[in-house]
Amino acid sequence: MNNKQRLTHALLFEFFALIIVVPLATFFAQKEAGDMLVVAVGLSIYAVVWNYFYNIIFDRYFGEQRASRTLATRLIHTAGFELGIIVVTLPAVAWFLGISMLSALMLEAAFLVFFFFYAMIFNGIYDRITAPNTAATAKIATVSHKSGH
Repeated sequence: MNNKQRLTHALLFEFFALIIVVPLATFFAQKEAGDMLVVAVGLSIYAVVWNYFYNIIFDRYFGEQRASRTLATRLIHTAGFELGIIVVTLPAVAWFLGISMLSALMLEAAFLVFFFFYAMIFNGIYDRITAPNTAATAKIATVSHKSGH
């Protein structure tokens, strides 16, 4: 993926996630919707930045043929991404919501379960929808490179 495609992927991922997560988190955490929206948006901003860099690194090691990734590769991808989210955000969530680290861990565990499946589904759909465009872009880049442009 090129930079524009990575940014589009990350923004769409977070946009659809916010639509689903904020109402659910508000209901289950018994916190104010405004507080949960701030937490969700803050996590989303961090996740967009993390997503961008994480996927560059992941693609370097596992290849850029995203549509053909196996279930095992998708599981590794998702687990690594979520671990990177939890390590950084756990203390911030506990502090902002005024809850214990254990409560924040339980909240983040719920997010983890949701996002684990959401990421698998979203990425699978996104990769299949964009695969023809990605292949065409790669072919154009190869032809341009060979012709000296």
